[in-house]
Amino acid sequence: MIVMGRGQHMHGGNRGQFAAPPPMIHHGQGADMQVEDSDAMMERVLIVDDHPLVRDGLRSVIAVSFDGCEIFEAASLEEALATLDKQSNFDLVLLDLNIPDVKRLDGLKLLRSRHPILPVVMVSGAFDRGIVREALGAGAAGFIPKSMKRSAIVDALHRVVSGEIYMPDAIDEAPQESAEEADILTRIGSLTPQQRIVLTHLVHGRLNKQIAHDLSVSMTTVKAHVSAILQKLNVFSRTQAVILANRVHFDGDN
Repeated sequence: MIVMGRGQHMHGGNRGQFAAPPPMIHHGQGADMQVEDSDAMMERVLIVDDHPLVRDGLRSVIAVSFDGCEIFEAASLEEALATLDKQSNFDLVLLDLNIPDVKRLDGLKLLRSRHPILPVVMVSGAFDRGIVREALGAGAAGFIPKSMKRSAIVDALHRVVSGEIYMPDAIDEAPQESAEEADILTRIGSLTPQQRIVLTHLVHGRLNKQIAHDLSVSMTTVKAHVSAILQKLNVFSRTQAVILANRVHFDGDN
């Protein structure tokens, strides 16, 4: 399920600064529901950001909102991967969109390939609908602008830990076709790394035999991947899958 954010954005805020916590309620639809009423639990989280002030801000939000949560920090993707290798049972990773040793969404893609079950939420000082859609398409469990109020951040984290996909409410201002494209990107984001590779070959017009040769796998394996792709994209043919992929300009890297 994709859930639109209900928190209001604080425009013009400095990168790494969070607004003072307002009353812990939802804005807009469902305003009578308290954030604290959520049954979502988070016991271990990893914050990945090269700015200490941002890490401190997120740490304080999580510490206040999730009792007993063990919080780890990393200033780079390399440090984050080392932490994930040493520790286990993380419930969530908060990954900054712009950290020195990562290009664009490469960090997200690497984490998704190594830890496909672990939810990764992108955190960014800049808000751009295109980036949000790309992040969701690459497998992000949500996208949180750093300008969001604390109550909205808490709401987002509760929803992600509960198994939902969180998008900022500003996405709702985009045209309807953008919402449909976001849905397609989400479906593509559910593919495994190997299935994304096979989908890339399909987009390029490759036949099963050619894909099997290129990937050094059996025809049976390729057919199994194609079948899984069609199921996850909710289509009935390779042609429909390619049409969906082309609609969001999928090329294997986005």
